[in-house]
Amino acid sequence: MTGVVAKLNIIFLRRSGKQSAILLLALTLLVGCSPAPVIYDASINESMPVFNDEQIKSQIESTIARSEDLPQQIGVQVLEGVVILTGVLDCEGCGGMRTPGNLGTVQQSLGAVVRAVEGVQEVIFDLSLES
Repeated sequence: MTGVVAKLNIIFLRRSGKQSAILLLALTLLVGCSPAPVIYDASINESMPVFNDEQIKSQIESTIARSEDLPQQIGVQVLEGVVILTGVLDCEGCGGMRTPGNLGTVQQSLGAVVRAVEGVQEVIFDLSLES
């Protein structure tokens, strides 16, 4: 910073009073014309799609209905992107408590299917193991 001040002093000392005043005015205008900082407001993001809770619920229900390896009696509630799943996990037609091939549990498969739906922020399980 002292080097800049020294250079400015040299520039101003070699000029007449009128030239120095003009240079000072020009520098003031340049500093005053710098762009204002850009403030990003995440609440106003037009490029981000908005998902309706009813749309999310409908898509989850139709996805579960199309999945043969998931229990069909699962209740779905959605509030601001948070999905609450209720019902019974025991499903003989879908492999009982395990998924086909015993690769995971039915709850894990159900969670993966629900989380894949756009707009889902969180999944809460309120499931029982038997009817």
